[in-house]
Amino acid sequence: MRRRVTFSRNLTLSLSRTCQCYCKYCAFATHKAHLYSPDEVVEILDGAAKRQIKELLVLTGERPEVNPEVRARLGEYGHEDFTGYVVWVCECALERGLLPHTNLGVLSGADLARLREVTASQGLMLESVSERLMQTVHAGSPTKHPARRLETIRTAGELKIPFTSGILVGIGESEQERMDSLAAIAELHGEHGHIQEVILQNFVPHQRYYGQEPAVIADEAAREYWRTGVADGRPELPLPDWACPVEIEDMKRLIAEARRLMPDVGIQIPPNLADWWGELVAAGATDLGGLSANGDHISPEHPFPSPHQVRKELQRDGVALTERLCVYARYIDPEWIAPAVLDTIKVKFWSFIPRRGSGRTEAPAPIRPDLLAGAISRGREGMALSADELTALFAETRPEAIEEMRQAADELRAELAGETVTFVVNRNINVSNVCVVGCAFCGFGQGKRSPDAYEHDREEFARRVGEALDYGATELCIQSGIHPDWTLEDYLGWLRFAKELAPQLHLHAYSPMEIAHMCDLSALPPSEVFAQLREAGLGSTPGTAAEVLHDGVRERISPNKLPVARWVQIIEASHRAGLRSTSTVMFGHIEEPWELAEHMRVVRELQERTGGITEFVPLSFIPFQTLLGRTHGVEEISREENLKHTAAFRLALGRTIPSLQASWVKMGLDAATEALRWGVNDLGGTLMEESISRLAGSYHGTKLDPEQLVAAAHEAGRPAAERTTLYEIRRRYELPVAV
Repeated sequence: MRRRVTFSRNLTLSLSRTCQCYCKYCAFATHKAHLYSPDEVVEILDGAAKRQIKELLVLTGERPEVNPEVRARLGEYGHEDFTGYVVWVCECALERGLLPHTNLGVLSGADLARLREVTASQGLMLESVSERLMQTVHAGSPTKHPARRLETIRTAGELKIPFTSGILVGIGESEQERMDSLAAIAELHGEHGHIQEVILQNFVPHQRYYGQEPAVIADEAAREYWRTGVADGRPELPLPDWACPVEIEDMKRLIAEARRLMPDVGIQIPPNLADWWGELVAAGATDLGGLSANGDHISPEHPFPSPHQVRKELQRDGVALTERLCVYARYIDPEWIAPAVLDTIKVKFWSFIPRRGSGRTEAPAPIRPDLLAGAISRGREGMALSADELTALFAETRPEAIEEMRQAADELRAELAGETVTFVVNRNINVSNVCVVGCAFCGFGQGKRSPDAYEHDREEFARRVGEALDYGATELCIQSGIHPDWTLEDYLGWLRFAKELAPQLHLHAYSPMEIAHMCDLSALPPSEVFAQLREAGLGSTPGTAAEVLHDGVRERISPNKLPVARWVQIIEASHRAGLRSTSTVMFGHIEEPWELAEHMRVVRELQERTGGITEFVPLSFIPFQTLLGRTHGVEEISREENLKHTAAFRLALGRTIPSLQASWVKMGLDAATEALRWGVNDLGGTLMEESISRLAGSYHGTKLDPEQLVAAAHEAGRPAAERTTLYEIRRRYELPVAV
């Protein structure tokens, strides 16, 4: 089962349904004059912009200008041909922040090139390579000949146009012809690398819409379905004589073949033409297409489910629904996208642009790769690095340079922390997930009235503490959402209760956000709040809620969270109260290299002032069930990028914080084990229960036993040791002696 399925938030404009073809299965085309006027186009585009639509899908018949009336109207509108009119429509869309995706049928290279200047992507369904179908369903449709369609797809590749193609299943073709059609698309993709997704569309019979406008029918059907969640009006018509039945197993075989032939290409299946789409996702489909806000103009009485409906369905299977742009992320590059279109993406949808090391927004100063060698050397010696040097570390992409970073980070780790890999046996307790903050990166917090909200009572809390004792834990980590009804006394009460139940447990509790909330509630300064917390049993403070210590980033991902200066004030107050703290960073979302550089400056200078930080914990962002991941295109950071950042964090800290931790729940135990070669000396805790990452969509588990952490250290060729929260060694696990 995939972790993530994508869709595009689009609106369909059937600019002209006039078509020169006579396909037997089509209810979209008409042979009368049909063309939206400029005023109608502008009204549709303005409405789409107000609805926060990202993609304008322009559908048309094949060569509508063959109709004399359409040709005359084009002249009245000031356009020599239909492609010129489409170019104008796309320019209007870009002005409103909409990204055009056009599907105009078979086109010449010149027309494809004209459209390339104003579209983010284009498409053409191959449908089938079967020439035999030219005598049946494609009779009288010259541009449906496979050779002509393949030529258009090939030319798009030569022009470097991100392209969508696909096959139509159930129009009388054989299974071998289906497979051959996929192979033909794969061959063209192998030549040019331009196929971003392949659509596997099952045919459903349509009634004819004489005297009716399919766009109106589609829009009404979609509005009703999105409002009620019920789509009872979908017609079930008998198959025509020329068609062939399509079963779910047929579709599953096609998905498997598409994945085999084109492992790097998205596989789209329509969620409105059969109820089996969930099973097809489980079989390997990766995309659900447009989920068009105004329905399916090709199958107007078969409305798409809404994103909300689809998301609820997928969540039951642990799969996230994530928005994408009409152009897939890997093609968002000047090589593939024209300047005018790329400008729109940078202004409106910059978070969808892959980071590629150097960031997606304008840097405050030029990134200086020439500084890297000096930064590595100075970092290895523990010296403080400049903002430009830190930025160069985080922006680096050259494999050989990253290997130098790794070696230097590993040497610094060996000097500061030795060879022993440490871990703590602990338990997390998230007392409540009720939260009023509303962070875009969080899948944990819930509103008070949410059906998923919870709040443990004392009996449940005691049960979990008992489990921790039985497990041999030495630490209890307590954090929750920002609950609107809690007072300072509630927070103190949980600490006192934990100490009453298990006085031997170290209480590592309450994020700086929670501490700041207590200060606000009680009108007491942090020093007084910490004094009361310490008296109640607090042993140390988690340095979470840091995210990225750059107010610009914080305003974008969590405008209600405490600002950088307040976070620093809380941690400094903890240290002054004699309570050590950890420190963290959450990276791999929308932050830029220079913003991470600022985070590391803040943390390092704080540690140089107080010396109270026990460890630095990099936390890679989990996007799947979070707002940032669902609607902003933020993808999970790669293993390679994660490890590079790990080395950069070690070099940025120098000798100020000896311990660098790998979060196995974020990156997985295999990657955490590899991180032991990238500057890491600690594998964190056993956790027993980890809700925050799990609810964001992490798939690396919520608990590890000490034996697994010991085995990871030994696999890396290093001895292991169980530690306390404050890094006192409790038990050592030397490397096995070779027999």
